[in-house]
Amino acid sequence: MQIGIIGLPNSGKTTIFNALTRSETSTTAFSSGQLEVHTAVVDVPDPRVDRLSAMFKPKKTTYATVTFNDIAGLGKGAGKSGLSGALLNAIAANDALMLAARAFEDEAVPHPEDSIDPVRDFAMMEEELILSDMTVLDKRLERLATGKSRGTTDERKRMAAEEELLARLMQALEAETPLRELDLSEAEQKALGGFGLLSLKPLLRVINGADDDDGSAYADALDERTMFLRGKLEAEIAQMASEEAAEFLADFGIEEPGLNRAIRFCYRMMGLESFFTVGDDEVRAWTVRRGALAPVAAGVIHTDLQKGFIRAETVSYDDLIEAGGLVEARKLGKLRLEGKEYVVQDGDVLNIRYNL
Repeated sequence: MQIGIIGLPNSGKTTIFNALTRSETSTTAFSSGQLEVHTAVVDVPDPRVDRLSAMFKPKKTTYATVTFNDIAGLGKGAGKSGLSGALLNAIAANDALMLAARAFEDEAVPHPEDSIDPVRDFAMMEEELILSDMTVLDKRLERLATGKSRGTTDERKRMAAEEELLARLMQALEAETPLRELDLSEAEQKALGGFGLLSLKPLLRVINGADDDDGSAYADALDERTMFLRGKLEAEIAQMASEEAAEFLADFGIEEPGLNRAIRFCYRMMGLESFFTVGDDEVRAWTVRRGALAPVAAGVIHTDLQKGFIRAETVSYDDLIEAGGLVEARKLGKLRLEGKEYVVQDGDVLNIRYNL
């Protein structure tokens, strides 16, 4: 999973990137004039992996990972004439977007709008994403208008269907409705895959507050897609050893690191869950869409497992821990065989039986 961090200039998005990834990327109050994307891959914190690793004592323990991309500032008006190819591609390459809005004063680093208002900044950035999508769709609709009278009958039907879909999307965008809020079928979403539509992507908003700000002033703005983070403070704590970091988090009344909260937000927002494979060689966490069938989960491990899928030997994490091991779980009847129609549950421990 790739998450792109974007924000207005001087919003502190690179500081948030550092807080979430334990990076030390330098922050400046000016733009270099070039597109810069900073990337870091982080393990998904999951105490269940730690517990399973302690139980099986494998040679290797592998966590699920998330890639964070810190992308150049998104200035006001950037989307009106279409984002530059490099910037559009850098943002579109992500599975989800994280909007960073500033909630701190700093005389040395003026806000581009000359005042602090995270809610306004979120709306401004959403507008830029919508405008960018309108530009992309408008160009495609122009090409369809000139090309749909040509080609074979099947080609004309395909273009007419595409034109109808894009016209519906354009109508929503003109009403300032992000495309992620539309009820699109799986086939329609697949058809839009190559357009790089930004407002279609899942979105997490992060209010970037000062060290001494507890976020209470923005309580009304916090919801299932909006979190508060003291970016600079957490970026500093992220560089500390684990025990020292835990003490500082407690001193500042922060219940858990921003990374943990951000990933939990993203998993929920994107409908993701984790399942596990265990053994002497490796304990590993895997990520799959909620509602995925067992063969799809097998394919996440390896495509051959999906092609030759026969059964999934399955036990829930809770049942496995309570039993004390796989042998004990089998004796208690907690280990079961599931077929191709089984819907994988969060925390399932799977062993795939297959034949090619």
